[in-house]
Amino acid sequence: MINESMTASSQDLMKLEDKYGAHNYHPLPVVLSRGEGVFVWDVEGKKYYDFLSAYSAVNQGHCHPRIVNKMKEQAETLCLTSRAFYNDYLGKYEKYITEYFGFDKVLPMNTGAEGVETAIKICRKWGYEVKGIENGKAKIIVCGENFHGRTVTIISFSSDPDAKGHFGPYTPGFVSIEYDNLEALEAELKADAQNIAGFLVEPIQGEAGVYVPADDFLLKAADLCKKHNVLFIADEIQSGIARTGSLLAVCGNCSCENRCEQQATYAKPDILILGKALSGGAYPVSAVLANKEIMDVIQPGQHGSTYGGNPLACAVAMEAMKVVADENLAQNARKLGNIFRERMEVLVQKSDLATLVRGRGLLNAVVINDSPDSKTAWNICLELAENGLLAKPTHGNIIRFAPPLVMTEDQLHECCDIIEKTILGFSK
Repeated sequence: MINESMTASSQDLMKLEDKYGAHNYHPLPVVLSRGEGVFVWDVEGKKYYDFLSAYSAVNQGHCHPRIVNKMKEQAETLCLTSRAFYNDYLGKYEKYITEYFGFDKVLPMNTGAEGVETAIKICRKWGYEVKGIENGKAKIIVCGENFHGRTVTIISFSSDPDAKGHFGPYTPGFVSIEYDNLEALEAELKADAQNIAGFLVEPIQGEAGVYVPADDFLLKAADLCKKHNVLFIADEIQSGIARTGSLLAVCGNCSCENRCEQQATYAKPDILILGKALSGGAYPVSAVLANKEIMDVIQPGQHGSTYGGNPLACAVAMEAMKVVADENLAQNARKLGNIFRERMEVLVQKSDLATLVRGRGLLNAVVINDSPDSKTAWNICLELAENGLLAKPTHGNIIRFAPPLVMTEDQLHECCDIIEKTILGFSK
């Protein structure tokens, strides 16, 4: 037992988690105790660049002072009322976020997985009550290698054996196609259009290894959905809110400065799912946005959450989104992302270990020349940590690099130097 009056070491704290916590994660052996901007510190005081950003939840940087101050201010005023009553922040937040992203309505929730579940429920209900699908027969098309969360319904259409195995029976009603395959999407739509209510897709597959689709995939997929009266549902929980160099990843490669929904290249979703950076990492906040003709299928008693739309969440989310706009984070992510990929392309030419770099904005991945079953990428991440940079492997041999969007160009070059030094000096 650790004496709480004494400062616990990293080893002590890791042992506590191992003994008393469920083993549902496999973290790097680093125990963090403080964060500011692009940096985090462990309990011994070592400083690191954060190149994961809590899976893109802290796009605005750790402990952004504007977000923290707004959180303190609201926490001292009113935190939670439940939706049994109105509160003085929810309506203002709903107006702000719907205008920000160009939709009529929002349904506020807490976590990303809740957002996806909410979108699935709205889509199915729309399918029965508006499209006229026979009750119980609605289908939603999804993509292989997806990651939308870990609820039972969501893992029912996962292709990850670790996420899915031994959690059945699974929820029916989903059809999986290959990601970035318009022909497969069109074939499914033609085969059973009368029963298909929606197409749920990540504009960039982050957890799968930062797979970026063809430039025309999302726009043409949205057109196919419209043609067959199917809802196009974009899961932007990780890829959205400036991470990829535009406000949303469905904006593709447009060069707009902020309101990407005004661009011709914008594949506007019928349903948009947001989370993570919606609060700047300060508080769990998610949202599902849609226009009135879709959102109005939800009536009192049919969906909700005690914490969804609480005043604290609304205040924090509004301030977090204002930071994104005021500090030009989409533009910074676009600029630094180009620099990062250029630096990594040079590294690929120098190294037999790094074979490929891919991504958009500041959501990127480097593929390591070893099998997905190897420990090479994990061991590289251990050495990166030793050298002052935190990143994490995904799918065995892929390292994802996603720093906070407040990073400067000088800081990015310093980080690229660390990555290059580590990989060029690494021996299996």
